[in-house]
Amino acid sequence: QVQLVESGGGLVQAGGSLRLSCVASGRTFSNYVMGWFRQAPGKEREFVAVINSRGGSTYYADSVKGRFTVSRDNAKNTVYLQMNSLKPEDTAVYYCAAGLHITIVTMRRGTEYDYWGQGTQVTVSS
Repeated sequence: QVQLVESGGGLVQAGGSLRLSCVASGRTFSNYVMGWFRQAPGKEREFVAVINSRGGSTYYADSVKGRFTVSRDNAKNTVYLQMNSLKPEDTAVYYCAAGLHITIVTMRRGTEYDYWGQGTQVTVSS
């Protein structure tokens, strides 16, 4: 079992920045691929970013590429999402997720992840 707790959300003006954190407890964090997803009101959950277990590979949704950066510190059992140049359309609840058997093919599928955090709200005002 892995417990995930996100933090760092809030209200920010367009063009601003936020850094989300997701702290894991339970099983060995460094074994897991970590993903970030988001869900806006009335919309389906969507993939945002993913980082492999050692932190050497990252992938992003086209909508956030160049603006968001995912990173992890396995010594602290924490994954981060640095969000810059925020836009109103980035407004959503952001979730981190952990998966053991995530591949390049499956990394965008939320159903492939084993554990989820409770989410943190990000609101970007125009």
